[in-house]
Amino acid sequence: MGETKLGRVESIDILKGIVMILMALDHTRDYFLAHSFQFDPTDPINTTIPIYLTRWITHFCAPAFAFLAGISAFFIGRKKSKKELSVFLIKRGLWLVFIEITIVNFAWFFDIEFRNPSLMVIWSLGISMIFLSVLIYIPHKTLLVLSIGMIAGHNLLDSVHFEGSILWAVIHEFQFFEVGPFNLMIGYPLIPWIGVMSLGYNFGTFYDVGYGQHQRVQTFKRLGALSLILFLIIRGVNIYGDLIPWTSYGNISQSAMSFFNPTKYPPSLSYLLMTLGGTLLFLAYSENWKGKFMDAIKTFGRVPFFYYIIHLFFIHGAALVAAQLTGFGWKSMILYEWVTEVPELSGYGFSLFTTYIVWVTIIVILYPICLKFDRIKQKNKHIWWLSYL
Repeated sequence: MGETKLGRVESIDILKGIVMILMALDHTRDYFLAHSFQFDPTDPINTTIPIYLTRWITHFCAPAFAFLAGISAFFIGRKKSKKELSVFLIKRGLWLVFIEITIVNFAWFFDIEFRNPSLMVIWSLGISMIFLSVLIYIPHKTLLVLSIGMIAGHNLLDSVHFEGSILWAVIHEFQFFEVGPFNLMIGYPLIPWIGVMSLGYNFGTFYDVGYGQHQRVQTFKRLGALSLILFLIIRGVNIYGDLIPWTSYGNISQSAMSFFNPTKYPPSLSYLLMTLGGTLLFLAYSENWKGKFMDAIKTFGRVPFFYYIIHLFFIHGAALVAAQLTGFGWKSMILYEWVTEVPELSGYGFSLFTTYIVWVTIIVILYPICLKFDRIKQKNKHIWWLSYL
């Protein structure tokens, strides 16, 4: 996923690669940073600017990847009929949901009893693909309006609550539920993630053969800048566009932290204007980026699903070793709830500098593995099941 009739789009592979690398930073922070076990890294009262920025930069990951998944679906649709694309999206979506509730959940918790089923980013991508399999039949202009409507209007639902409703949580509310012996976490409600992916599908038309590079770059620059301006206006007015209004703390740094930390679960209008605006600007400015360093980043971007799975096992496995070496015991990393909420891990963790060292080390280790797998995929395009990895 990431090709047009003109070949691969390098800027998309670069952005996917950067998203993967930053995602690993976020997850390394979860398992290694001592302060993650003490307070929310975006809490203006307790956090520091370096810790805040470590978390803040990763806000761009999920929106960018959902948006790019929509663009990739458009690329695939250029080679298939609508029916073939629809079937592909359904199968891919079901596969992602299955992987989320099995392999990905195990990677997060290392719990063979699966006591914490969690519906997170892979699940939201999968379900969004299933919805997109139907939405592709809608005319592009109508779908564009529908996509923007979901993104811009879903905060009208912020005040709607149905106590104990798993269905409503799946649709629009971050929630935890006790279901028998299980603690179900719905971390990625579907609205507006479906709209983000379908918006990406619409934006795939900018990469069509009849659309010139200069025109596309200029369009993305304008739309990206407009999105960021709208973010500043809507967030500044502080009336609509986010579940949690920002707070003035009486000093610039803490107030800015609050302002630039809109709600992610579910992603608010402010959050998506900020992150998708940045995504569009990145795509515009990176079209002609070249060099060996960019080639290395693109390696991760060409095998994002494979990378996502193995990076979770590497990070959690490294944390298991770290817990053993620091006296907490490896069994403390067999988790029965989210890692930063486990009482037995109170006092565990390392400095931000050490966390960054672990992150860089994991990226360096994963690079040759991803490079090898990418080469296998490129040499064996006729093997259909490789497209699911």
